[in-house]
Amino acid sequence: MAATPTTMTMLPYRRMGDIDYDSLDFDPNEIVDKPEAMEQRLPQEEVVGLLRAHLTEFNRRADIFLDADTIICYDRRDLNVRVSPDVYLAFGVDARAIRPRKLYLPWEVGKPPDWALEIASSSTGREDVGRKRRIYARIGIPEYWRFDPTGGDYHGQALGGERLVEGVYQPIELTTEPDGILKGYSPVLGMSLCWDEGRPRFYDPRAGAYLESWEHVSEARMDAEAQAAVEQAARLAAEARADRAESELRRLLRGRESEG
Repeated sequence: MAATPTTMTMLPYRRMGDIDYDSLDFDPNEIVDKPEAMEQRLPQEEVVGLLRAHLTEFNRRADIFLDADTIICYDRRDLNVRVSPDVYLAFGVDARAIRPRKLYLPWEVGKPPDWALEIASSSTGREDVGRKRRIYARIGIPEYWRFDPTGGDYHGQALGGERLVEGVYQPIELTTEPDGILKGYSPVLGMSLCWDEGRPRFYDPRAGAYLESWEHVSEARMDAEAQAAVEQAARLAAEARADRAESELRRLLRGRESEG
């Protein structure tokens, strides 16, 4: 599992009044089915699953916010000015305070997201390298990544990562390793995002290994929790037996004392 900080300073969530949801020209409770969903869904689910398993500990980390296809508003005067990344996350924020608001509001959260990813499709590829890229720079998202399952038909490259430097995105170096997998190191994540024959993967340089699938991590966690539950039940049963034996011994001793 990728190493993440065990403690992280959490920015206080500063709620600034109620949101007039009726004034919005979209419904934040709905994720609209996109025509390109079949092109994007599998790699999107894989990325979200890996990050959820290895960074958020299956959403147990209250100081890491991870989401997909939800709304970031970036104009305090007009919440209809918005963008929806395929995947994004923020460290050191109050994730449990963000979700009830139904919108990611940087001025309330205390910061913009730290990392955003767009997955290419025939209808979104041009927007990912153009309009959305400009918006993410304006918002101040430190890292912006693009993943093209086709190998570059829609983005012009299979994988692309950029770091925000003085308001301008600068490319992150990509390498093709001896294993043939294209990699780019994300300083924000402390890992490399990889393109492996159209499949997204993450490589942890500290462990010198690719992250295990989120299904495997989930199964291992459930097995560990089940084993811990069995051990706890056995411990409680042993303690109950010991208590009963001690009570019986005291009863016998009292009986002997009364007989004497």
